[in-house]
Amino acid sequence: MKRLPLVATVIVGLAVATMIALGVWQLDRRGQKEALIAQFAANQSRPSIAFPAIPMGDELLFRRASAFCLEPVRETIAAGYNLKGERGWRHLVACRTGAEGPGFTVDIGWSVGFEVRSKWKGGAVDGVIGPMPDQRSVIERSVADKAQQPLLLVATRGGGGLQPSAPPSLEGVPNNHLAYAVQWFLFAGIALGIYGLALWRRQRK
Repeated sequence: MKRLPLVATVIVGLAVATMIALGVWQLDRRGQKEALIAQFAANQSRPSIAFPAIPMGDELLFRRASAFCLEPVRETIAAGYNLKGERGWRHLVACRTGAEGPGFTVDIGWSVGFEVRSKWKGGAVDGVIGPMPDQRSVIERSVADKAQQPLLLVATRGGGGLQPSAPPSLEGVPNNHLAYAVQWFLFAGIALGIYGLALWRRQRK
């Protein structure tokens, strides 16, 4: 019986061990994501809070909040939906909260066309805390990632002649880590199977 090729065996062994470790890591992330989703669900029934002066962090997502926009200073748009699930454009207004305040961003409403501009002049606004568009959301990044996520306030009522935007929903927070773990374990099994077949053919020759 021929000896196992040392270099090839070491390489395959390291690759398989790495795949298994990645699968175990995904299982651990699954547990963390489940805990985070449970926190988000609890946030929905908690009392309303004042929108934080520094609006960052996952722990506030899906919680009701209120703020006061002293003066709208900039308006941008991002793709989004209204309460009926129709696709259109969200209007994101950067607000000044004081002479030297940090300010905040509010999704003041939704429109069909991107050329529409809000006529909102500021004031008190109530809504739900959600992730800032065009940023890595909690859906995409690791729970273990310590980078703070910028947040905005999605207004419950549309302002400036706009319809309300759809609030952030738990349905948009999938937990796919189990599927990823299974994939890594399958890759490890396939790699072992292919290497085993190669060794069998080598022995026959």
